[in-house]
Amino acid sequence: MTIIFSHRKQAGQLLAKQLKDYANRPDVLVLALPRGGVPVAFEIAVALNLPLDVCLVRKLGVPGQPELAMGAIGMGGVVVLNQGVVQWRHIPNSVIEVVKATENEELERRERTYRGNRPLPDVVNRTVILVDDGVATGSTLRAAIATVGEWGAAKIVVAIPVAPPSTCREIKREVDQLICLETPQLFYSISLWYQDFTQTSDTQVCDLLAQANKEITTTSG
Repeated sequence: MTIIFSHRKQAGQLLAKQLKDYANRPDVLVLALPRGGVPVAFEIAVALNLPLDVCLVRKLGVPGQPELAMGAIGMGGVVVLNQGVVQWRHIPNSVIEVVKATENEELERRERTYRGNRPLPDVVNRTVILVDDGVATGSTLRAAIATVGEWGAAKIVVAIPVAPPSTCREIKREVDQLICLETPQLFYSISLWYQDFTQTSDTQVCDLLAQANKEITTTSG
């Protein structure tokens, strides 16, 4: 197995090259899945001169094995369950509800931290580019897709550096366009495909959002 990306910044730069047709378009918005998706999306937004915001979603991890997703939740009450995992692990609804409540608290905390008093991004009749640093099962990304779909996006584009082939096939059916740079057959986990996969902090997320939109405002002005 060979490491594909040096860091999230490089992954974002490579994705930006694949998305160049969307540059400078007033009807396009980049939405990152925090936290790891933000450094990737930052490079795309700055390179293409597009506004950057976040689409807040939370994975629902299996109790005792939190890295295994049994589903995900998004803003506005969106819930996506991975029925295969739920049935395989015989997870009752009562357990799912407990995990949902815990993750919803974190969702609300991140909303306050990342957005403050800013309104939700206006995606009605716009093209939304959803960005993450990689996808494993796809539950979290599907929650984001459902969220922006409910918000009224005209076109949904997913841009990710790496994902298993099976997940890409599933996601592709749910969006208008999918750009995935690498689809290794032996996937294991996202972190294995990066040389530097240091966790992104809340402070970094806020700083990158502010910096991206400052640069866009300056360029546009």
